[in-house]
Amino acid sequence: MAEQNPFLVPGGESAQGGGAFDPAGRTVEAGRGLEWLKQGWQLFTKNPGIWIAIAVILMVIVIVLSLVPVVGTLAANFLMPVFAGGILLGCKSLAEGGEFGIDTLFAGFKQNAGNLILVGVFYMIGAALIAGLVFMIGGGAAITGGMMGRGPGVGMAIGGFFVAMLVFLALMVPLAMAVWFAPALVAFRNVAPLAAMKASFSACLKNLVPFIVYGVILAVLCVIAMIPFGLGMLVMVPVTMGSVYASYAEIFE
Repeated sequence: MAEQNPFLVPGGESAQGGGAFDPAGRTVEAGRGLEWLKQGWQLFTKNPGIWIAIAVILMVIVIVLSLVPVVGTLAANFLMPVFAGGILLGCKSLAEGGEFGIDTLFAGFKQNAGNLILVGVFYMIGAALIAGLVFMIGGGAAITGGMMGRGPGVGMAIGGFFVAMLVFLALMVPLAMAVWFAPALVAFRNVAPLAAMKASFSACLKNLVPFIVYGVILAVLCVIAMIPFGLGMLVMVPVTMGSVYASYAEIFE
């Protein structure tokens, strides 16, 4: 009996890209959120040693860059879509039985690197605008509260803080939706950065329920992974990237 292909979506089309590309993204069933994580795990088990090595190298790069004030943090955010694009290219190769090595992490620098960096730039611009708005709301409430006096002023400051946090979450979630599929669209289909972010947001929005299921399960798994001194993240990072590829392939390919 032939081995069942885990990257087969309902209807018989291959999630590796065997179906027709849909730039608008397809709508899938709610339960597919769990299936993406299963497929991410299956990709991890195909070559766990290389996956863990990639996760370690990526974490070291991020830590080293974060030690450089301002410039290092910006560089890390600008380069993250490039690393993501390379890993996703590796996921596709691994899923199709092709080569998969440590150099996968840097494959994004050889293919559409400029546009992948622009995804990071646009993300940082969006995050900076959101942070500025949140600061204005929170800071304005704190200043007003200070002028009102100890009693009502404290209430004003606390209320402003909660409003600021709600605004932050309300705006960061759409921004995260915009970058979720963007590196894959740029790396696989050479979609322009802003167009990729728009398509990513639209696809996430029309699959909101599957992503809620996916997000809840992923959050629980990440909490569990952090318990043993965070070592579980050496597995969760590869599984998450594999699940991103699985979700992209099913919705777009």
